[in-house]
Amino acid sequence: MKNIMLSAIEDEYYRPIVDFNSETGICTIEGESYLEETDDFFLPLISWLKEFTSSSNKDIVFNFKLTYYNTSTSKKLLEFLKILKEYINKGNKATINWYYEENDTDIIEDAEDFMVITGLKFNLNKF
Repeated sequence: MKNIMLSAIEDEYYRPIVDFNSETGICTIEGESYLEETDDFFLPLISWLKEFTSSSNKDIVFNFKLTYYNTSTSKKLLEFLKILKEYINKGNKATINWYYEENDTDIIEDAEDFMVITGLKFNLNKF
């Protein structure tokens, strides 16, 4: 399975940086995400995670390091979390690290809401 790495592009502050590594099981989404075509960006990433979780039993570490995201991105984040929940329910291990900037109560509240919705436990970490 191929890794996915999407680096920053100059003048595209609204597109997150992505690093999904199938060898290590470490997946990171970071930066800002307020894309107009959210599906076009996230569906290949969601497909990758579905394939990885269906063909592997490696431990996954998923790092959410987003400083800002819009509502449509939030819906995609929930899709990632639901896939991870299914993976855990099959007896596999997934660690979810949710990063936030100090005093960013919105990002912390989002993490808490996601934990309630999914029943998952996150590690909350300051940048």
